Amino acid sequence: MFEAVDGLVTEHAELEQRLADPTIHADQGLAKRLNQRYAELTSILRAYREWQRLGDDIEAASELAGEDSAFADEAAVLRQRRVDAEERLRRLLVPRDAADAKDAIVEIKSGEGGEESALFAGDLLRMYSRYAERHGWKVEQLDATESDLGGYKSVTVAVKAKGTSEPGEAPYALLRFEGGVHRVQRVPVTESQGRVHTSAAGVLVMPEAEPVDVTIEEKDLRIDVFRSSGPGGQSVNTTDSAVRVTHLPTGITVSCQNEKSQLQNRDQALRILRSRLLQAAQDAADVEASDARRSQVRTVDRSERIRTYNFPENRVSDHRTGYKSHNLDSVLDGDLQAVIDSCLQADLAARLESLEA
Repeated sequence: MFEAVDGLVTEHAELEQRLADPTIHADQGLAKRLNQRYAELTSILRAYREWQRLGDDIEAASELAGEDSAFADEAAVLRQRRVDAEERLRRLLVPRDAADAKDAIVEIKSGEGGEESALFAGDLLRMYSRYAERHGWKVEQLDATESDLGGYKSVTVAVKAKGTSEPGEAPYALLRFEGGVHRVQRVPVTESQGRVHTSAAGVLVMPEAEPVDVTIEEKDLRIDVFRSSGPGGQSVNTTDSAVRVTHLPTGITVSCQNEKSQLQNRDQALRILRSRLLQAAQDAADVEASDARRSQVRTVDRSERIRTYNFPENRVSDHRTGYKSHNLDSVLDGDLQAVIDSCLQADLAARLESLEA
């Protein structure tokens, strides 16, 4: 059982030797990737050794049980602990998404519902920002188009971990199932009759790509510059500092206007473009392998919702997993882990099922 661990022991030892070489750390991107893999293997080997140790302890307690009945009780407790350790190890050995160790790019766009949808997009941004704070992550705004009432027609942020995350604890690993259409039911601030309205905002979550992950040729880009604008189209910049980057081979377009410098906006746009290209490559690979992930919805259509936030009932419902809770206020304040865990557990169950099939 767990024969695959033998190969991981060898890989772990080799990584340990490579990371001890000072020249490796001259390439920060390479060092980061090696450290992430080392941390993943360390968790697996720690769980494997705990499982082995419990096996030895059970054998010793069983041998002594004939002389002292207390050891029989101890052996029973140890057997249950070993069952738990075995399940934990099985979960760690399930192949992970290759991008799970990466930081995340999160795009939130308003959809049906006008100003109310834009205000809800702002609520989602605050929810993810507060969730990030609970994990000690940094949230960096890359681009935003605000609405007249202070919401967001569109906002893009990078969510970055500090240092090397434990396996399954990096921003993309925890946020990737947030992608899709989020529906809100509440009385909008613009509603004078007190009627509950339904509107929606779309979320797209991508692994943040490093330059080494995606190669972009300058000849494949069309760069357009234009004047930034604020809420309602009011000019907030008197120079053509906003940048629109079009990737000609794919037609993917990214616009950025947050920074005052055209060069800074160009860099931010390329950063988002790299992540979109990486996501597109992963989606294509999933389809080719007949294992497409339908966890993210690209269109902001209320009929394609993944989650509903019902204010009158203080209720959150995830339509993929059946999760429901009546702590909407806490969830919007960043207490999102239980909702995310329901998605992670469903995904893990599906992965385990595919391995055993």
